[in-house]
Amino acid sequence: MEKAQEQETSRLDFGKMGYGCKHYRRRCKIRAPCCNEIFYCRHCHNESTRDHHEINRQEVERVICLICDAEQPVAQMCSHCGVRMGEYFCAVCKFFDDDIDKGHYHCDDCGICRLIGGKENYFHCKKCGSCYAVGLRNKHSCVENSMRNHCPICYEYLFDSLQETTVLKCGHTMHSSCFLEMLKHDKFCCPICSKSVFDMSKFWKKLDDEVEATTMPEDYQYKVWILCNDTTEVFFHVIGQKCCHCNSYNTRTIAPPVLP
Repeated sequence: MEKAQEQETSRLDFGKMGYGCKHYRRRCKIRAPCCNEIFYCRHCHNESTRDHHEINRQEVERVICLICDAEQPVAQMCSHCGVRMGEYFCAVCKFFDDDIDKGHYHCDDCGICRLIGGKENYFHCKKCGSCYAVGLRNKHSCVENSMRNHCPICYEYLFDSLQETTVLKCGHTMHSSCFLEMLKHDKFCCPICSKSVFDMSKFWKKLDDEVEATTMPEDYQYKVWILCNDTTEVFFHVIGQKCCHCNSYNTRTIAPPVLP
């Protein structure tokens, strides 16, 4: 009996992690219902189509086993040779993956499988419209459907991106790699709303000292209008314009308001 069970397990795991594409390790391909072509996964389909049409993952009905080449309805086990075509399998998303160390789970609210960290480490924020790490529960600024947008740096759609994302203080989101690249170029404000991405008070204090040490010539001692969280009027300074409401230098000069 034990030998038979070992043989069964060995058959199920035959070829595990030995097949797939750059996106996923799996032992099957999918037939795209939209164009009837065969691909390793939906990402391979979306990257290769000339007219840039995208596959609906839930509409996939046929898969091809990579061990025996048998085409069949979507299922975790191959009906012909008996191998498990994916250690992780979701019948809703028609999704297969042999690399279970990612901690896959299906989120009913998102309507898709999430591939990172394990369900116990994430929660679904209904207003933001996506799953976030539990450390952000009640500790982030909600922006309605913030994840159902494109990364403001590389413009890839964030909701089902394979890359890790970062939630900024303001609530807007972007790829973590894009965020780090932005910081390398000394950009410390959100590309969408221009709010600071972290506490800049120490840096503002340094600018305060520079402003105090740099007296402006009489010809340049005039007021300008700036845009911050509030619109206000301040004295122009070559170092920067400080918002009197939030003490930030994260401002830009604008034209004065037009009076009626």
